[in-house]
Amino acid sequence: MPASRSRTEQWKDQLYKLYERGGALEISIRPAPDAAPAAEPGSDIVWRVKIVGINDDAIAIESPAAFGDAVPLRPGIELVGAMTIGQNRWMFLTRTIAAKPGPAGHPSQLILTMPDKVERCTRRSFFRISTAELHLPQVQSWPLFDPLSVVAAETANRVRIVDAMEGGSAPRTEGDLPQSLILPEVGPAFTGSLLNISGGGLGLMIKHEDIQTATSRAFLWLRMDLRPIIPEPVAVTGRIAHTHMDSSQSLYLGVAFDFAANPAHRQFVAELFAQYMDEIQRRQARSSVRVA
Repeated sequence: MPASRSRTEQWKDQLYKLYERGGALEISIRPAPDAAPAAEPGSDIVWRVKIVGINDDAIAIESPAAFGDAVPLRPGIELVGAMTIGQNRWMFLTRTIAAKPGPAGHPSQLILTMPDKVERCTRRSFFRISTAELHLPQVQSWPLFDPLSVVAAETANRVRIVDAMEGGSAPRTEGDLPQSLILPEVGPAFTGSLLNISGGGLGLMIKHEDIQTATSRAFLWLRMDLRPIIPEPVAVTGRIAHTHMDSSQSLYLGVAFDFAANPAHRQFVAELFAQYMDEIQRRQARSSVRVA
C-alpha cells in the first residue's frame, strides 16, 4: 500500500496523537457553495485552535478567538478543518454541535462532529480538497521603524472604515493603496498571505524574495484585506515572535499582536472580526435555506 494512502487511512490515529501532544487544528467557516460567480466572495479566515478533547463522535477545541475576545460560532455551522503533522496535511468537513464554558480559568470550548473522512492535501494546493477550497486574505505589510508612530495611522484607518460602513464613499486609490493612506514610520512594503489567526497573533506566509525586507525589523504594520465585507483593509501592529522556512523556501512568520502604542484600537479590530465572522455565518445559513 502506498505510504500516502496508508497515512490517510490512519488519520484518526494521527488525530489522537495530535491531541495527546497538545496540538491544534485549523478551522474555517465553509464558504457558501452557491455564491454567484460574479459576486465577491471575500476571504476565508483560518483559526488555529487547541484540541482539548476527543471521543468517537466529537472533537472538542478551544473556541476561536482574536485580539483577546472569543469569536462565537452558531450550532450547525459547517466548517473546513485541517490538521498538519510534519510535512503532511489533511483537510475535512465538520459541523459545530455546541459551545460550552471551559474549566475555571480556561477558554470556552466548541464541540465539533467527528469527520467521516479526510483528504490529504498537496503542497501546491494546501488549502483545497475536492469538497472545499479556501481563499486566504492578503496582507499588505511594512517593517515598522517606530511602534509609537502607528497611532495616527491606525486612528485614520478606523475613521475610514467607520465612514465607509456608514455609507461614505471608498477612498480613491493609486495602485493598491488609497491616496489618503497615512503610514507610520515604515520601510518598503511587501505582501503576504494570512495563513491563520489565534487568540494572540497570526501566521503570515512571505515569498522568498521578500524575506529580507520582512525580517529587517522586529515590528510590522499590517493591513489585512477582508473586503468586501469590511470595506477597507484592517490595520494592526504586530511583533515577529518566531519564523520557519518551508520546503518551497517561503517564510512563515508567527506574529504577535501589539497594541501597546494604541490600546483603544484592540477593541475596534476585535469588533470588526466579530462582524466579519457573523456575516460569513449568515451567508452560509442563507445559502442552506435556498438549497433546502
